[in-house]
Amino acid sequence: MKALLALEDGRTFECRSFTGSGETFGEVVFNTSMSGYQEVLTDPSYRGQMVVMTYPLIGNYGVNPDDVESDRIHVSAFIMKEYQEFPSNFRSTQTLQAYLRSQKILGIDSLDTRALTRHIRTAGAMRAVISTQDLDTESLVARANQTPKMEGRDLASSVTTDQPYFWENNQRLFVDKGSPLNSAIWEHRDSRFAVVAFDFGIKYNILRGLERAGCEVLVVPAATSAASVRALAPDGIFLSNGPGDPEPVDYAAKTIKDLLGYKPMFGICLGIQLLGRALGGKTYKLKFGHHGSNQPVQNLTTRRVEVTSQNHGFAVDQESLDPDRVEVTHINLNDNTVEGFRHKEYPMFAVQYHPEAAPGPNDANYLFCNFVELMKENK
Repeated sequence: MKALLALEDGRTFECRSFTGSGETFGEVVFNTSMSGYQEVLTDPSYRGQMVVMTYPLIGNYGVNPDDVESDRIHVSAFIMKEYQEFPSNFRSTQTLQAYLRSQKILGIDSLDTRALTRHIRTAGAMRAVISTQDLDTESLVARANQTPKMEGRDLASSVTTDQPYFWENNQRLFVDKGSPLNSAIWEHRDSRFAVVAFDFGIKYNILRGLERAGCEVLVVPAATSAASVRALAPDGIFLSNGPGDPEPVDYAAKTIKDLLGYKPMFGICLGIQLLGRALGGKTYKLKFGHHGSNQPVQNLTTRRVEVTSQNHGFAVDQESLDPDRVEVTHINLNDNTVEGFRHKEYPMFAVQYHPEAAPGPNDANYLFCNFVELMKENK
């Protein structure tokens, strides 16, 4: 079915919808991963965004129930050069087309993804509209300009859990409503580290990584108060990834500030941005963000280069961090942005990338063990 993608700056791309009629809007970003499209689709950090895959052939291994990173698809649209209609993989249980259709997500192909990616790299990520119903160029460009900007949007509140739950053996075990949240809630306190994980858009593989490292994980809503966390008396606090602009998520930054120094803390992605703001730093929007599983990061402590999986459009401003209190530990080798820091006094550290990967390499898996070691030292 014929479709049209219109960017806010007036550029348009003719394309085809392979999922049927529809219309959607959001910020267009590109992802440089060669595989892992199902994990990309279900990553809550992509809320409000239309994702362009730079690898040209997508759909060739289908989808399956084991590779999801949340309970639903979060992208506004999925854009590729060429959709592969017939998957070939023993794990496949469904085609990508059927999967997208089941959740009413537009799948777009027959589009020059290289030209679109180059345009975004030059002009920056921007708002867009895709439609099979309205193919008028001027109309779609005008509507793209009416689409809400990513700046100033609190999207974490739209993807966070409504109810606390434990993660155990690849399952979410929800806490009964009305049950008291206190230190007696932990069932494996003697054998595992009790970790409260703030859900700003948490991925399942993060929870798997924490569990494998020896943690009992209680996932709590993004707006959980510092007093509620203290009542649980955990061994550590985890700050998850998530979508949107960290600045309007000020309620979480205030909570984190109240918990500074209380227990060991580990943050990733949106978590590092909120932690940076809690420490008095600032954040800013990147031109086109970091999206993909091949982002080079240098660990300034070991001088080793790690290939990492990333998905973020905002970053911490290094100049805004107090060098007497905060040490930058990792930098991005493409643009020298902050990829990690630690506090010189409090037991806390954070990284901008995804150590759990999914998709991506496992170069940074050691960070989960570092978090456990930090909890051991401060238990």
